Amino acid sequence: METERVTEHEQPAAGTAVPPVQPAGRATPSGPATGPFGVPAGAPPLSGGPAADNAGPGPGDGPARMAGLSASPGGFADSGTSQASRAGDGAQRQAAGPGAGGAEQARPGGRPQTGSARAPRKRGAAEKGARGSTGRAVPDPAPGADSGPQPSHAPQEARQAPSPPTTAESGAVSHPSTGEMTAAGIPPATPTKPGGGTPDDGDAAERERRGGDRLRFVGAATRRIARGMDLDETVLGLCRASVPAYSDAILVYLRDPLPVGDERPTGPLMLRLRRSDRIPDDPAAMVAAASATGDRAQRDGEEAPSGGGPSLSAVSDGTAGAAEYVEVLNGGPLAEVLRGVRPVFADAPAARDALPELLGTDPDVPSGHRAILAPLRGRRRVIGAAVFLRRPERPAFEPDDLLIAAQLATHTALGVDKAVLYGREAYIADELQRTMLPDELPQPTGCHLASRYLPAAETARVGGDWYDAIPLPGSRVALVVGDVMGHSMTSAAIMGQLRTTAQTLAGLDLPPQEVLHHLDEQAQRLGSDRMATCLYAVYDPVAHRIIIANAGHPPPVLLHRDGRAEVLRIPAGAPIGVGGVDFEAVELDAPAGATLLLYTDGLVESRQRDVWTGIEHLREKLTATARLTRPDASAPLEPLCDEVLDILGPGDRDDDIALLAARFDGIAPSDVAYWFLDPRAQTAGQARRLARRALARWGLEELSDSVELLVSEVVTNAVRYAERPITLRLLRTDTLRCEVGDDVPQLPRLRQARATDEGGRGLYLVNRLARRWGATRLSTGKVVWFELPVN
Repeated sequence: METERVTEHEQPAAGTAVPPVQPAGRATPSGPATGPFGVPAGAPPLSGGPAADNAGPGPGDGPARMAGLSASPGGFADSGTSQASRAGDGAQRQAAGPGAGGAEQARPGGRPQTGSARAPRKRGAAEKGARGSTGRAVPDPAPGADSGPQPSHAPQEARQAPSPPTTAESGAVSHPSTGEMTAAGIPPATPTKPGGGTPDDGDAAERERRGGDRLRFVGAATRRIARGMDLDETVLGLCRASVPAYSDAILVYLRDPLPVGDERPTGPLMLRLRRSDRIPDDPAAMVAAASATGDRAQRDGEEAPSGGGPSLSAVSDGTAGAAEYVEVLNGGPLAEVLRGVRPVFADAPAARDALPELLGTDPDVPSGHRAILAPLRGRRRVIGAAVFLRRPERPAFEPDDLLIAAQLATHTALGVDKAVLYGREAYIADELQRTMLPDELPQPTGCHLASRYLPAAETARVGGDWYDAIPLPGSRVALVVGDVMGHSMTSAAIMGQLRTTAQTLAGLDLPPQEVLHHLDEQAQRLGSDRMATCLYAVYDPVAHRIIIANAGHPPPVLLHRDGRAEVLRIPAGAPIGVGGVDFEAVELDAPAGATLLLYTDGLVESRQRDVWTGIEHLREKLTATARLTRPDASAPLEPLCDEVLDILGPGDRDDDIALLAARFDGIAPSDVAYWFLDPRAQTAGQARRLARRALARWGLEELSDSVELLVSEVVTNAVRYAERPITLRLLRTDTLRCEVGDDVPQLPRLRQARATDEGGRGLYLVNRLARRWGATRLSTGKVVWFELPVN
């Protein structure tokens, strides 16, 4: 028969002071207070760590769950609470009374049973006696009750001492004899016999608690790193998560340049110091800085950062010699560490020579287990390295901390890869949208233009909205605003094709309704589900008229000079892409000083309001803005566009927005000279005399020689081929513009005349003397024009 061996320990007498177990984060008589990773107690909490992110087990979680997390391979602790939550659980156990906790706090062997620190042990005769003959635990007497003689079968069973008082704020317990504070729910340790034969179960409990703290830290840190969408946010997340909870300082090196996707890097491997953070030398200053930063973040509605600090290069310590750029030599010690992928201590054979390449040869650089070099490996290659450092006054890293460094490095490298790919996608989207819209608007004669474009969101930078302004013959200008359904690359591509088609049709000087008809046919050729709305308008500054055709687009708004805003009632028409419909054009007055606003539905329509409610709101906004200017002046265009965009409230934008504003200045009749000339041999001389008289009336005699020469050359070419009367028009604005029209559709081409040719030099003279010139095909022929500067 096998006999169980029972080891008995002496129990302190009733009322004897019992030394408490010091939990992590409490001051000990031998040294300063420290946290789970040896963090000084004055250090600010980890932003995004267990306290800030509520990481760790919830109120219903117990030791079994933490043990399961510790045993699961590669698992992370769920979002949990701080150590105060565990202390609260202990306080509840103490509040239950001696009957609930006495049997656990005073067991034979002096082993405190706290939470998950229960170690398996053999059940001896003394324990059997304490449980009684039925196997049930015998309840201890309540505090203050008369303690009778102990049962003879359990002479060594300890009595339950009265529960010490608990502080209201922290849940800590003040020991009645020593006055020392312990975490609530963690009973004082019972001293064992000198030279006891069993291992210290308190050390096992401490190791298990530290393992749980590590899991919670890794879970909170990786969540913080994963929140970053760009490169700087990802690296900042690593630094803020590591300092001061895990290390006193950190340096993050990344490849320069960073490869994107499957790109193969060329040239030598260069590492650039991307960011470095440290704990300030003065803990009080560190706490004050963290508090001030948290106050600023709270005022701004942001998360209060923690950790961080000034750059290492600005501090005269062991890390002041960190290199800004490092070239990794093939076969060198740093290359060997990066090739190994796994983090190593500074005293490892490979890291002993690799760290000086990053931190320099300063003798104050931490060494041994106070420095960890962790390579950052992305999805396909090593993209950098991170260095974690601890000061001499802090406990050194433990072997388990290498696993934490590996997790931080892995998540950071994957986050950097994600940020680089996201940056490339955002760059492509921005470039695509930028090339689909005009780089700058033209400034045609008699009209001033301004525009705005806003994407639907940062994550949807491309869309189907566009605007355009196309100069036309006769100083006219075509104004176009359109909207393709969707916010994808496909919508942007279709928008680009429709915009190009509209520019080509405008160059043919087709009427607005004909332009929309051809756009409708083009949309049907692109696909059956290619739908878009469009508004096309042509403004004539000489006639002070505007012709508008609409294809299912919101109506424009005309702001008059007197401050009255009017929604133009024009036929809506069907959207582009429907097919089989006619479009109708309307001609309206365009008085000088009036402003026409063309926009897409994203400006007036949202989830909170319909289109017509938004249009009425826009009209009221324009009226209110016009009251801020003088009665005899128009509102400036650029500030007017900004005021119009202010009608959008927070979260009120569901679609991208294109806005085009046109101020109609017009051209006064006194600045226009217009003639019809018959195509005869004497027409060139007649045109020279008419131009000379007009210049004299305008006081531009200094331009007479140049204008007469150029008019003679252009009119001569028109007379040679025209069969109907030709037109000659002079326009005086900030420039002098001359236009000659005929009924021949062929456009003239500039060519180099040979020495034996009798003609072919007219356009060469125009090209050399005029500031600008061109030729535009019309439905009835063509117009050749040139401009000269007016001093």
